[in-house]
Amino acid sequence: MSRRPGGRFRPNPPPATGTASRVLLRFRLFAREIVVRQTVIDPGGGSGWHYHDGTLFVLVTRGTLDHPYADRGPVVYRRGRVFREPSGPHHAHEARNRGGTPVAITVLYVNPAGAPLSRAVDPPDA
Repeated sequence: MSRRPGGRFRPNPPPATGTASRVLLRFRLFAREIVVRQTVIDPGGGSGWHYHDGTLFVLVTRGTLDHPYADRGPVVYRRGRVFREPSGPHHAHEARNRGGTPVAITVLYVNPAGAPLSRAVDPPDA
């Protein structure tokens, strides 16, 4: 098991805009990689459309997260809400901040070992 100190937030790569993250914990457990990551989304910012190879558990720690899904439409998660993001391309989604204050989330990733934290996809047809 290895622990990587949180350190400073670093901007997330495209397609994300106005977002920054830091990894608090990362270790491998058999065929899985466990990651705990904090992300801040500035007003008007977003993750871009993406999906995950593993399952995520998300805690909204500040603000209101606008979270549209390609397979089930928009959902809004407020501070204190915990939700699960299932894996796979059929669960594509975007995390965005349509409010006037930053949104903060803490995410627990349960990924296949060696998988990226997310995979970018084209936005669904409007």
